[in-house]
Amino acid sequence: MHAYRHHIVWSIWLGAIVISAGCINPFAPGEAEGDPFENFLGDPTTIEGYYQRFQNAYQLRDTTLYGPLIHPEFLFTFRDFEQNVDITWGRAEEMWATYNLFLNSAEIQMQWNNIISRQANVENTFSQVVRRFSLIVVLQGSDVLRTDGSANFVLTRADSSANWQLISWRDESDL
Repeated sequence: MHAYRHHIVWSIWLGAIVISAGCINPFAPGEAEGDPFENFLGDPTTIEGYYQRFQNAYQLRDTTLYGPLIHPEFLFTFRDFEQNVDITWGRAEEMWATYNLFLNSAEIQMQWNNIISRQANVENTFSQVVRRFSLIVVLQGSDVLRTDGSANFVLTRADSSANWQLISWRDESDL
């Protein structure tokens, strides 16, 4: 009887080892540390990541992604060629205009292209970037607006590890 119980215990133990070994896949990649989706939408602590997050905010039409990219003292400037004057507005107007653009659009396609110029300070807390872009906006009524041009961005942040924020945007679109 003792040998029979001993045989049953060993069989159960061996079965448990075989079953648990079957759960291990030697060909599976190791587990990555951290959140794999953390920077999926762009890492705004880098210049390129900032542009990726900006593009995703536009394409997803999401002001919750867009808002943190805009500095509290933000100014947007564009040229009104008909009146031959520069028009400037602040953050509140920018967020309102962007919210309405996102709300009234069925689709937005934005593509950042080549960087024309880029300057930064030694502390890496200030950067001016002039970059080409292409923008297609499909409005709810199926009207399509297309523009290409350059965006002259001044980005700032508190220190070299903080997220970049847009403090000044001069639109140099090819209208």
